[in-house]
Amino acid sequence: MPTLKTRFAFVLILAAVFSGLVPLGLSAKEAAPAAGADLENETSMQVVKQMGLGWNLGNTMEACGDWIKGTQVRQYETAWGNPETTKEMIDKIKSSGFNSIRIPVAWSNLMGPDYTINPALMTRVQQIVDWAVADGLIVVVNIHWDSGWWKSFPTDPKESMKRYKRIWSQIAVNFKDTPGNLVFESLNEEGCFGDVWNQWSKAGDKGQAYGILNGINQAFVDLVRASGGKNAKRHLLIAGYCTDIDLTTDPDYTMPKDPAKHCIVSVHYYTPFTFTGLEKDESWGKMRMTWGTEADMNELDTNMNKVKARFVDEGIPVIVGEYGASSKKDPDSVRLYTLSVASKCYRMGMCPMLWDAGAYFNRRTLEFNDPELMKGYQMIRGNQPLPTHSTNAPAASSAAPSPGPSPEPSTSSRYLVKP
Repeated sequence: MPTLKTRFAFVLILAAVFSGLVPLGLSAKEAAPAAGADLENETSMQVVKQMGLGWNLGNTMEACGDWIKGTQVRQYETAWGNPETTKEMIDKIKSSGFNSIRIPVAWSNLMGPDYTINPALMTRVQQIVDWAVADGLIVVVNIHWDSGWWKSFPTDPKESMKRYKRIWSQIAVNFKDTPGNLVFESLNEEGCFGDVWNQWSKAGDKGQAYGILNGINQAFVDLVRASGGKNAKRHLLIAGYCTDIDLTTDPDYTMPKDPAKHCIVSVHYYTPFTFTGLEKDESWGKMRMTWGTEADMNELDTNMNKVKARFVDEGIPVIVGEYGASSKKDPDSVRLYTLSVASKCYRMGMCPMLWDAGAYFNRRTLEFNDPELMKGYQMIRGNQPLPTHSTNAPAASSAAPSPGPSPEPSTSSRYLVKP
């Protein structure tokens, strides 16, 4: 059996042959949008295909915490170790072959009375969005973890919804004239209410827990559509339950009603978390340093087929808004995992968006840390096959045993890895 490195050598040979022939792997209709293009008259399925491979500006505009005592936006933007975002960074993401970018934001930073977004923060997010739009990227902007105020929805729904609507009403008005290649995302991974229903023990009121998220997502669509301008038909990304595949494909999760029929479902993929994020053994799982067995590949196939059957096959497009693995794991396995997830999503018509907190793209040198990974991405865009599995990774289940819960979904992205 060929080793993992042998398989990647084969991939890189093919990359050298084919990468210049079909750089994006898209038909003319699915090519990346022109700078400033309006996509309101495209279907959401077409827009997701145009998004191609995506990248996250992680651990940047969503950096937050009471320990940050600054009074300027830049002090929050750099608090988790990344430098200030520049136009050159965005240009490099585009020239590297990514067609879309996700910008997570903690809008409560420096917030004024009555949940008023700080004007300097709004201006800064607008600047980054404008750079991306000018490059022809499709841009996703959300409300990220935002210091976790979401957990109050079950206990104080009125005030929580007031805060949610106040934030989104300001965002919607500010960006209502921005071209249609800006996508709004209802929330990140926080639509997950364990105090109402425990996903592990199954204790509690499952219908109520799902009902909270379904209600938030419907309020989001209604508010954006009523805000006018290009928002009347803007494509919207709707958060899944915990953005977990099994929980989002559950019948209790429902997509909101949208008169524009421009909604996309969001899931994230960090399975198995024992490999992608766990850095020491826990009661519910044993840390893994490697990934790539046939069983691992089959698990990936099974999970993505669930999403395809539940959504894509029913005409509902999907964005895998985050995926990736800790840079502290075996580098060959990290590369294989990253490319395997991206390839599977891409070939199913979904957009995979790499979570990058600084582990993949060096924002100081403006170079990707692993050239072989980038050649693998060229293969994906060129619709060329990737290696199927590694023989040096141990077979292991990713499922969390019953004695205890997995880490909260909202913490998963920071494992991958804060620079």
